[in-house]
Order: sequence, then C-alpha cells, then structure tokens
Amino acid sequence: MITTENKHDYYQALIDKNPGYEGIFYVGVKSTGVFCRPTCPARKPKFENCEFFETAQQALLAAFRPCKRCRPLSHPNHESELVQKLVEAVEDNPSKRWKEKDFQDLSVDESTARRQFKKRFGMTFVEYARARRMGLAMKQIRRGEAVIEAQLEAGYESSSGFRDAFSRIMGAAPTKLGHHHILKASWLDTRLGPMIVVGDEEALYLLEFVDRRGLEREVERLRQRTKSAILPGITEPIRSIENELNQYFEGYLKEFKTPLFFLGSPFQKRVWEELQKIPYGETRSYAQLATTIGKPSACRAVANANGANQFAIVIPCHRVINSNGDLGGYGGGLPRKKWLVEHEKRNINRSSVA
Repeated sequence: MITTENKHDYYQALIDKNPGYEGIFYVGVKSTGVFCRPTCPARKPKFENCEFFETAQQALLAAFRPCKRCRPLSHPNHESELVQKLVEAVEDNPSKRWKEKDFQDLSVDESTARRQFKKRFGMTFVEYARARRMGLAMKQIRRGEAVIEAQLEAGYESSSGFRDAFSRIMGAAPTKLGHHHILKASWLDTRLGPMIVVGDEEALYLLEFVDRRGLEREVERLRQRTKSAILPGITEPIRSIENELNQYFEGYLKEFKTPLFFLGSPFQKRVWEELQKIPYGETRSYAQLATTIGKPSACRAVANANGANQFAIVIPCHRVINSNGDLGGYGGGLPRKKWLVEHEKRNINRSSVA
C-alpha cells in the first residue's frame, strides 16, 4: 500500500529523475492519461495530477496507457524490440482479444512473448492486453457510459464473459492457490449500478460500486493484506447481502445484518462503528461525528476514514454531510449520495420486512 508519505517521496524522485526508484513505482498522469517510470524525461506534472502505483498492471487497470517516451514496460537499460512491438500493437487496437493467428501475423512467437512479459513485469502478454482492455472499460463506466457499451468495447459479446474477465484480474489461477485463504467475488446489479462484493463463508470483506475510481487497487490491497486469492464465486454472506440490498432499495430494510470483516486502523474502525449508529433517514456532519468519537479537531481524519470505508451503503458514510448542509464528498459519486439520502428520508416511516 502506498502511503501519503511515500507519495511525496515518489514525487520528489520523479522530479529528480532518480534511477534508484526504477521498479519501485510508476506514476499515472491524470492530465495526459499515460503512466511513466520515475526517470521519464517528459515535463513533470503537478503533484495533484499524479497517481502512484506499485506495478505496471495497477496503472493499466486504472486506465493509464504506457508513455511512449520512457516506455515503462521496457527494461530501463534494455529496450526489448519484441515488447515494444507488442505494446504498440495493443495501443493500435486496445479492445482486441489476442489469438494465435495475431502473433503469427506479427511474426512473434507466442511463448516467447509470454515469457518476456512474465519475467519483466510479473504478467503475461495476454494478461497485459486484458488489463489494458478492462482498464479502458472501467474508464468508460466511470464516465457514465452504459456497462453494455463498455463490455462490447472491451471485446466481450456476453455480459458473463465481461464479468468473468473482470473477476479474473482479481485472483490467481486455481492451480496456484496452494494453501492461501480463498475469497469469492461476485457482481451484483443494483438500482444505482453494478457493485462488486467480496467475501468468504463467514463475512463480507468488500462491497463497492464497480465504477469507483481506484477499485482495482483496493481489491489488490485486500488480497495482499488478507493473503488471499480472490476468485469468482458465491458464499452465504454474498447471498445475504444481495437479498438485503434488494430489500433496502425497495425501501423496506433499515439495518443490515450480514456479517462484516473490517480491515483498518483502530481509529478507522471507531469511525465506522459510529457511522453505523447514525439512524436511517438522518444525517450528521463531519464535525458532529468527530465530536462523538471524542476527537473534535479531527474532521479531516474522520473524512478520510469515511473515504476508506470498505462497505458502500452498508456502512452509511452517505449519511455524513458538511456542516453547512452541502452533501460533501462520496466515493460512489454525489448523484448516488443524494439519491441514498433522499431515498432514506422518503422511506423512514415505511414498515420493515420481517
């Protein structure tokens, strides 16, 4: 996980073109949509336009494309012509799903491409191409385009194929799982758009809107912190939350009962615990929440803890607003926050389902 302190160190390394940071991080530039290595000779972006990643795959899944100047997918001291050729071919047609004939048309040996990409970047060429497609698809969804359009643009004719591909970027192959803890991931269609849910047989670990920025990295952090493989599938807590969400959106359910597994600092857990105490249909300000937990001067820290919430809707961070009555921020987008607040106010007196 990249901390705030690391981000500032990485930015300074970027300004200095420090070769000691090669392989340590990649930087995505929001204003251009490209990602670079630390020693890129291009004009340096402002700090606020930077996103930092530990791997090239994370940058790809966040919809950044490789920089043509510093070529972050080539070894810094040895630029592979094969890698360069394949990366350029993907950029010419990012939605292409590669087949054996496509390698033959480029006079490229498929197994050699797989080995070179795996050795240098920790992923095969096919995984790279898929990550690039999925990253662009996620970017389309974030812009508000229909999931079906993103699905087709990513080269998937069926929704099940698109969802399976999205799930596969989150987990290891079953033959490589060993004795790892296994989490299951499912796609839930809801009234406010698709959500991804992750859980084991005991509890949920994540519930978030598919179009939330940074979701792929959040899933990666979850996998690393729990030392788990995340694979497509269904568990009892996932069935439970799907049923509860349906009741919630119908206006009947006021309190979620599905068990949750929290990953966070003691302070974050304290904030999340207090969030669950905000009554359905009511709101609190960040200042009120900070005072309630005994930290009246910690409004910013409380807001950050809200943003780190693993469970959209279930842990109701949408019920926290600014002191002046404005909605404030929300990871799932302000239109969703507005809808959720109004939905609960409309249904506050509606009888709950037994």
